[in-house]
Amino acid sequence: MRKVAAFFVCFLIPLFLLGEKIYTVRLDGVINPASSRYIENSLKHAVEDSAICFILEMDTPGGLMTAMKDIVKLELNATIPFIVYIAPSGAQAASAGVFITLAAHYAAMAPGTNIGAAHPVSIGGGTPGEVSQDSLGIMEEKTLNDAVAYIRSLAETRNRNADWAEDAVRKSVSITANEAVELNVVDTLAENLDDLLKILNGKTFQVQKDSITLPINLSQKPVVYHEMSWMDRLLDVLSNPNIAYIFLMLGIYGLFFEITHPGSIFPGVLGVFFLIIAFFSLQMLPVNYAGIALIILGIILLILEVNIVSFGLLTIGGLAAMLIGSTMLIDSPDPLLRISRGIIYPIVLLTAIFILVTVRLVIKAIKNPPITGYEGLKGLIGTAETDITPENGTVFVNGELWKAISDSSIPKGCKVKILDVDHMVLKVTKV
Repeated sequence: MRKVAAFFVCFLIPLFLLGEKIYTVRLDGVINPASSRYIENSLKHAVEDSAICFILEMDTPGGLMTAMKDIVKLELNATIPFIVYIAPSGAQAASAGVFITLAAHYAAMAPGTNIGAAHPVSIGGGTPGEVSQDSLGIMEEKTLNDAVAYIRSLAETRNRNADWAEDAVRKSVSITANEAVELNVVDTLAENLDDLLKILNGKTFQVQKDSITLPINLSQKPVVYHEMSWMDRLLDVLSNPNIAYIFLMLGIYGLFFEITHPGSIFPGVLGVFFLIIAFFSLQMLPVNYAGIALIILGIILLILEVNIVSFGLLTIGGLAAMLIGSTMLIDSPDPLLRISRGIIYPIVLLTAIFILVTVRLVIKAIKNPPITGYEGLKGLIGTAETDITPENGTVFVNGELWKAISDSSIPKGCKVKILDVDHMVLKVTKV
């Protein structure tokens, strides 16, 4: 019996130890819906896998407030210690990254990193740190005050420097890793992840209502790196406003080509496909629908320019509408989430050229006389092979012999002009 018990003890203890894992994820770049989805899924896997703690390695210039708040909610409601580590050297936690860092149970920074500049970028139109309350509109002031209250509440919840947190929003201050530790913005410096795990050995955290103490040998536990799934990677790419804008314009091109060349099919199908992708991308971004309306108006004005003599006014108006609409399409104060002007200008110019040239060619093709079939015979000059009367006759035209009639008699050998075609019989007149 003792041997059986010893066997089970020896068998179960290693399994129990193997279950003690450390989950870590990597967040680089702009914070968007794909980022929050990735962290949410990773944290869920960590909890289901009975992980000891969850470490978020981060390097971000900021991002969407909505996505940031989703991540903060995950931190505040996590059932295991949620640790944020700003790394590697040269990384930053700016704008939305400051909120995420302050909401963590434990925050660390690698040497050579910085944190701060959480000011809403374009509020009041001034530069960071120089925005006066007088220059703020009511909505902008509300947004600023809401951000201040939110970041102070996070700092106070985690016993961090709430005054500095407020300055990071109001004055857009930014500090180094050493200064962040001195000012109680983050908890410690760590050269790398191994160094951080050694620092965390045996630390106790208040996780909701429970007190959780990490193992003393934490640095010896296995580390699980949870990678982005292909869906999260796809969402991350599609959350880029530049990508969404390019797909939107490609979709418009496809539909426009199908309308001007009915029956092409492939451009129309491809255009619809691109538009679906574009709308899927735009629904993850703060879209200003007035921007879409202006883009469509600009395209309509460019089409009208071909048919209406406006001496270039419609072209100028169309280009202006497209430029303004493209600029205001993404309604975000953060430049990281706006469409790059380096993409807007070339696309607007190419769109104008594409529409003007295509519409002109289509109209020219419509106005050209037919050159094939019965309609193509009208107006051609032929020779009377026989005498032509109102009842019968024969003409030689376009290398072929045709039956012909005429309102007046035409002698053989005269030149005739074809007026109409009726059931394989040409109606002609003498030239």
